[in-house]
Order: sequence, then structure tokens, then C-alpha cells
Amino acid sequence: MTSGTPIVFVVDDDASVLRGLKRLLRSAGFTAETFASAPEFLERYDRDVAGCVILDLTMPGFDGLQMQKALADRGSVLPIIFLTGHGDIATSVQAMKGGAVDFLTKPVNDEELLTAVRMAIQRCEALYQAREEIAIIRRRVATLTPREREVLTHLLSGKLNKQIAADLGTVEHTIKVHRARVMQKMQAHTLAALVRLAERAGIDAAPPTEG
Repeated sequence: MTSGTPIVFVVDDDASVLRGLKRLLRSAGFTAETFASAPEFLERYDRDVAGCVILDLTMPGFDGLQMQKALADRGSVLPIIFLTGHGDIATSVQAMKGGAVDFLTKPVNDEELLTAVRMAIQRCEALYQAREEIAIIRRRVATLTPREREVLTHLLSGKLNKQIAADLGTVEHTIKVHRARVMQKMQAHTLAALVRLAERAGIDAAPPTEG
């Protein structure tokens, strides 16, 4: 996540809607940028910028649901608030299943929209913070030697030092040394903390030893 103020991106093919929403958002203290089409937004999209998207559902050529999917395909976590003058239940359900945080009908109530924007930005900031935390954990994992990585996966399976030593063909003292280094590099003070860090980084435990 980049530093700076979150941005509310408004994507709508109606110029009057863009002007009105930009004025409303800025009057409420938000930074807003407007786009007349989904392709225009996607061309300038930066996945490291936090905020949310207010997205028109029924745009010609490339509609809101298609843009929602395009963002998902790019790994975006930007929350989406859909606006439509022609919404129906089925479309709303499809949008929400795709991760939309709200689905509002035009003409939208100003306070309702601003409340949705605040909630969306809070959600985005939480997601970006979680993503950064995972990146930090993975950077710690990258400092482990291949042998330390092996010891880590065995620790995650709940094995004792002597069991790990037998599995890896070494002595228990060596495993104790590796274990201490793993704990230090991962900045984990307990085995439970180490397990939680590894789970967040997507590291699997070593498979059970056969026999």
C-alpha cells in the first residue's frame, strides 16, 4: 500500500453523475478521481493505491460486472460500491458474490453513499494492512536457509526435536540450533506464534513420516 490519502474512484459513463459525485465526495473530505469508462480506469489502475470504487453497473461496451471481474483477475482488493438505475435482485446478488460491498440505486441518497464509502475505505485499509503484514512475514521466511526451512515445516507438524533429527538424519543438538535460529529470524517468541506466522504466510507442515 502506498502512503497518502485513500482515493475514491468513480467510474460512470454519465458526465453529470461524475461531476455530482466528485463534488459530493470532495465536500465530505474525500480525494476523488473520475473516469468515463471501465477501460479508462483499468488503463490507469495501480494496485498499490488504497481507496474504493464507485462503479456504474450498466455502461456500454464494458459494464460494471465485467470491470469487477477484471479487477479480481488482477488481484485487486479495492472494495466496489455499485450504482445502477436499472438494478434487479439477480444482478445485485451476482455483484455481491463478486465481492461488492454495497449496491445502491440511482438517484442515490448522499448520506447513504458517503456511509458506504467510509465503510469501503475502512475495509480496504484493513485488507492492505493484512497484505503488508503477510509480505513482512514472507520476507522473514526468505531469510531462512534451506535446512532452517525444513526444520520449520517439521516444527509446524508438531514434532519434537529428536523426531525432526531422526527425519533429517542429524543429531538433536543441531536441530535445537536450527530451531533457535528459525525462531529468531521469524521473530516468534513461542511455537504457537511461529505456527500463526507460518499459516499467514501459507507455509504447510511437513507430511507425516511413513512407518
